[in-house]
Amino acid sequence: MIALLTGLLSTAVLAGGVLALAAQGEVLAERVGVVDLGVEGLMALGAATAVLVDMKTASPWLGLLAAMAVGSAGGAVFALATVIMRASQILCGLAMTFLGLGLSATIGHSVAGMPVAATFAPVAVPVLRDIPVIGPAFFGQNLLVIPIYVLLPAVCQWVLFHTRHGLNLRAVGENPAAADAVGIPVTKFRFLYVVIGAALAGGAGAYLSLAVIPSWSEGMVSGRGWIAVALVIFAGWRPLNAAGAGLLFGLVSAIGYLGQAQNWPIAAPVLNMLPYLGTLAFIIVPVVLWKKMRRLMAAPAALGLPYDRSER
Repeated sequence: MIALLTGLLSTAVLAGGVLALAAQGEVLAERVGVVDLGVEGLMALGAATAVLVDMKTASPWLGLLAAMAVGSAGGAVFALATVIMRASQILCGLAMTFLGLGLSATIGHSVAGMPVAATFAPVAVPVLRDIPVIGPAFFGQNLLVIPIYVLLPAVCQWVLFHTRHGLNLRAVGENPAAADAVGIPVTKFRFLYVVIGAALAGGAGAYLSLAVIPSWSEGMVSGRGWIAVALVIFAGWRPLNAAGAGLLFGLVSAIGYLGQAQNWPIAAPVLNMLPYLGTLAFIIVPVVLWKKMRRLMAAPAALGLPYDRSER
């Protein structure tokens, strides 16, 4: 039983890291009032880029950096259209998704199905690795697990809710006109955090192709970008909650894998649907059963609304 729980949690941690990292980026973008629906495409582009660079250099770290750089570039294009030119965030996000999916399929065609040269291999942390169940899951995985689940969310949470910079950041997402009136550079904040969020989405794609599924194939992101966007709502736009939500959905995915491995009398397509069914359940059910969740899950007031200083 212990071995089963250990394997289940280890799989959940590995699979959930992709969602947790992408969701962190989306939290930052949406906190400044910008909805980036291009996460799916940016993740696919990051995954393909990471594999290509890894094949050339045999370094997963360079692959990760390249994926984040490509994600940043995509985010800059998206921010240029939505923040500077004030185009529709929804339409531009969808366009970025299709662009990323198509471009990743094109550049990754030459390495499709090939195993990567080097991966983020598991590294055991002495002593901590020996803690039952939790130890192997968190301290026997690759080196990115702790930054994704602990360090990055903690830093983002602290900056958002315990610093002057974070207060300004949240003000931009709640009331950009008022923020602008007191001297907060709304456009710079929005542009910067959209780019940072896109970089993390690209990094999530690299994590997927270099740690979770060590190869590239068209369609491998398989809706994870959309789930990450939904996780932001479930997490109430809070970084620590987003990391926990990523782990929770990783656990749902792990249960599906376990069911197939154990030959449960449930059709494989149904088990594969569990993460998507979970997305619906964990967003709808809490709000229906607990009215307080409506307040906790309230979006930034200016989310999705372009800001034109001349109209202030």
